[in-house]
Amino acid sequence: MKKEDNFKSGYAAIVGKPNVGKSTLLNHLVTRKIAAISSKPQTTRNKITGVVHFPRGQVILLDTPGIHKTSSQFNQLMVKASLSTYRDVDVILFVVDANQGFAENDIFVLDTLKGVKSPKILIINKIDLVSKPDLLSLIAEADGKFDFNEIIPVSALRSDGLKDLGLTVLNYLPEGPKYFPDDMITDCSEEFLIEEIVREKVMQRTRMEVPYSIAVVVEGTHEGHGGVWVIDALVIVEKTSQKKILIGAKGAMLKKLGKPAREEIEKRFGCKVYLNLFVKVKNNWRDDKRSLRNLGYLHDSNKNR
Repeated sequence: MKKEDNFKSGYAAIVGKPNVGKSTLLNHLVTRKIAAISSKPQTTRNKITGVVHFPRGQVILLDTPGIHKTSSQFNQLMVKASLSTYRDVDVILFVVDANQGFAENDIFVLDTLKGVKSPKILIINKIDLVSKPDLLSLIAEADGKFDFNEIIPVSALRSDGLKDLGLTVLNYLPEGPKYFPDDMITDCSEEFLIEEIVREKVMQRTRMEVPYSIAVVVEGTHEGHGGVWVIDALVIVEKTSQKKILIGAKGAMLKKLGKPAREEIEKRFGCKVYLNLFVKVKNNWRDDKRSLRNLGYLHDSNKNR
């Protein structure tokens, strides 16, 4: 990997409590949708990589699951994945919701950052929802709580302040190689991106415990008649009652979920798609280590933990 003169590159982790807009921030910084987004907490379950390109640099962003106190084994795995990024990145981007201020879970995240030597930038998101005096008050409060290298107010949804944010992060990165080609914005596989799209549509259109009880696996893809890309995707739930909800009367709900997922996949990959959705019950898969390992949430290093 060739190092170019005066070229800066490195990694930045986007961290914070659930539902502060981390995935929206990633998507708007890379100018393409990579991470699933919804109004429900804990939409992000994996570390997702996005690449922001500049003429003389490259910022590699890691979107992470929301950090919070939890007794659930599944949520603990996600929090552990987020905390593990601290030792692997050059910069930490700590995101808070301007409309909520510093709540208990924000303080919990701040505590996890104590002792981390990487530069830390506070991103105050959703500034379009607060008045200027309230924003200034929050900035002053942040100054007193932690020694941030920078405090940057943004509205990720409206892309307000993001250009300055990207350049600021770049300034904190070391000189290094170009890790990704100019036309590459993520190292996530096609299958992963499809799974994220399908899972997002289910989360956005279901209620109660259903959104948190699903996992999506692409079981296979092939070229069908007329060059149509045929995708077989499995939606896994924990209970038979959840399966009935997702399928609906005569398959109506599954069609309602499949249509927007198919349309977004076609838009994302620029081709015609036939999406086959199936639903399968795996009882309490979130508390089963074998299921968690098979679905990619638990890795071999965690086997005896």
